Parts: sequence; C-alpha cells; structure tokens
Amino acid sequence: MTDTATAHPGQPGQGHPTISALVDQVGSVLLGDLEPIRLAASAFVASGHVLFEDSPGVGKTLLAKALARSIGGTFGRVQGTPDLLPTDLTGITVFDSDTGSWSFQPGPLFHNVVLVDELNRATPRTQSALLEAMAEGQVTVDGTTHLLPQPFFVVATQNPHGGDLGTFPLVAGQRDRFAISLSLGLPGRTAELAIIDGAGGDHALAALTPVADLATLAELRTGLDEVYVHPRVAAYVLDIVDAVRARTGASNPLSTRASLTMIRMSRARALAAGRHYVEPDDVQAVAVPALAHRILDSTNDDLPTARVWVANFLAQVPVPPVQGA
Repeated sequence: MTDTATAHPGQPGQGHPTISALVDQVGSVLLGDLEPIRLAASAFVASGHVLFEDSPGVGKTLLAKALARSIGGTFGRVQGTPDLLPTDLTGITVFDSDTGSWSFQPGPLFHNVVLVDELNRATPRTQSALLEAMAEGQVTVDGTTHLLPQPFFVVATQNPHGGDLGTFPLVAGQRDRFAISLSLGLPGRTAELAIIDGAGGDHALAALTPVADLATLAELRTGLDEVYVHPRVAAYVLDIVDAVRARTGASNPLSTRASLTMIRMSRARALAAGRHYVEPDDVQAVAVPALAHRILDSTNDDLPTARVWVANFLAQVPVPPVQGA
C-alpha cells in the first residue's frame, strides 16, 4: 500500500446545485465576502447554529432574512434585553374564558430561521431557554413539550464588547452549543460602493424566491452522514483538536462535541463543493470557525485573538496525504 491513501470514490462536481444557489442568493442581498455566507450555509446543512460577533450595521439581520426566504421558511426575530423572559422566546399557555380551555401561544422560536440579536444582553436564564431549544429542537411550557418547526436554525449575535455593563457573556458550555462563530466585518470598498449605489439590501431581499422546498433541504441534512470521511481525515480532525487542547490548558478543554462538529461541518463543506468525500481542505476551512469560540476564557472574551490562536495551532498540525478519487 502506498503512503497516499485514496478517498472514497466519487467525482467532484461544480458544487451542489441547491447549496450553491442558496449561497448565491444570500450573496446577492448581502454584498461582500461570500466565505461567511458559505460557512453559515454549511452550518445550516450540518444542522448547527451560528454565533456572530460583529458591530451593528454589517448585515447580520439581512443574512438571516435572506436565508429564511431562500429556503422558503419563516423568519423570527428576538432582541436580547435584560428583561427578556424565557417565555418571551418559547411562548405561553393562556386561558380562553369564552371556551373555558387553555391554549398554547407559540413564541418567536417557532420559525425556521430565528435571529436572536445581542444574545449577551439577555439574562443567563433566558439564554439557557434558547440553548435548550437549539439542542433539543423543542420547548417545554407548563409541562407540555412542543416541537419546533424543522428545519430550525438559530443565528445569534453579540457585540464585540462582551464585558460591557448590562451584558451576560456566554459561558463555555453555552458557546459549545453553537456549531461555528463568524464575523461579517465591513464589506470591501467595491462592495460598499455598490451598496451605496443601491445594490443588494432590502429591495433585493424582496425579490428572493426559494431555492428548494423544505423537504429537499431536510433530506440534505439527514443525508449528510453519507459523505465519506477517510480514517486519516478523521484522525486529522482529532489531531487539530488535541493540539488546541494541549495549548489551552485543562481549565476549559474542548469537548468531544467540538470534534463531532468539525466532522459534520467538513462533510457539509464537501457536499457544497459537489463531493461525497471530505478532503483536508474542508477541515482547514471549518477549523477556526468551529473552535475559536470554544476556547474563550469567560472572563476575557476576545474572539479575534482566539481565531489567531486556532489558526496558529492548525498550521502546526501535519496534513495527512489523502487523495480524492
């Protein structure tokens, strides 16, 4: 056997048509770098959720709305505030005096795409209600469990100054529930000039049509495990995670969920590229977004620094000689 292993047979295409259309549509509304959009789309396909850390006004709301329209789903929005209650997210049970019966009034979580703006301004109790919904795909109100619509995708945001007065920074276990963390940043000069000239934005959003029905998108999610991961690629993922663990100390080690998320995100990335097998390049593309927010010290949240650390660790891990078919 040669030193270069061959990945599972399969011919790479020009990109998965549905995922490519999804990225292109969102990119027609949110002008600028497509990479954050590709990663967000991969997280959606991987059944994950996304945490954005950005300054206001860079397009996070636009991205979430465009994604909801592109999948033909519903959109909900929640503004994080210190007085936001868990029931403001989940909904409440109300009594109808006319009928003498109780009925459930669903909250804003009952949408396919939910934007939770400034999550770190909500109290830990309310944050926990959201994270439970993200993990379980359901909410429990007054002892009754209610399933959330599927697909269910959360885009949460927090401002870059997590230690500001009136904020409640997410602790490690809460951040671990997000598949990836992203930052849109400012668009490049050419894109910003186009935005100033009226390109993209809300009028482009209104023209979007679904790229596929929800059933097709659900099949993409459930079929993701069929994307082949060579044992050397799986070992590469663990090598990266172990390298980060070794250098960040035992106080906040990466969980096994981090490794599983990297595998699932890598599969989604490969599928988006039109392949049915994962390459090391897929792993490298998702490593920083999947790991950076998981190694933050809760007393000194600095996501940009964490991204640099993970990128440095990634550069030190040998890439396995895996060759696609």
